[in-house]
This record gives sequence, C-alpha cells and structure tokens, in this order.
Amino acid sequence: MRTDHVVSGFILTLLLASFAQAQGSIDVSKVTCDQFVHAKVGPRRMLGAWLSGFYNGKRNNQIIDTQSLEANLIKFQNFCYQEKNSKLPIMQAIEQVIQTSK
Repeated sequence: MRTDHVVSGFILTLLLASFAQAQGSIDVSKVTCDQFVHAKVGPRRMLGAWLSGFYNGKRNNQIIDTQSLEANLIKFQNFCYQEKNSKLPIMQAIEQVIQTSK
C-alpha cells in the first residue's frame, strides 16, 4: 500500500472521529440535500470526502484525484441546491448526479 493512501486515510479517520465525538453518529442514508448544502449534519467537504470514498470503494478505485473530487463536490452541491432536490436523500442524489455525468 502506498504511503499517501495510508496518510490520506489516517487524516480522514481523524477528521471523522473528531466530528463523531462532537455530533454522535450519522446515518448517511437519511441525510437530505438540504441538510448537506446547509451543513446541518457536518461540514460539506467532510461528507463529500466520505461519499467519494464510499463510491470509489464500491468501484474498487483506490486513487484519490483531488481535482476530480473538488469538481464532483461542486457538481453535487449545485444539484442539491436546486429546490426540487432539497428533500432528496444524498445517497439517491449522488446516484442521479453520477448517472447524468456518464
């Protein structure tokens, strides 16, 4: 395993652990777009990083592309900012964003 993957994972783990202590646990499947864009359940960047890791893990992709992560986060935020998507759970929203990106 490459050192940068270990360091990135360690940093993300520290961020998530410190946030979890302050907030408790988060059921990501119940977080809505409105909660995401208004940072009601945590910092958008942290949740965006978690979503990226989750979906990249499902695809067995172990590369962190920071430019792609930032672009995808902006695309996702724009999708969630739309009033019609505000009540949509982020796990469903990300699926829709992924489908429109293909």
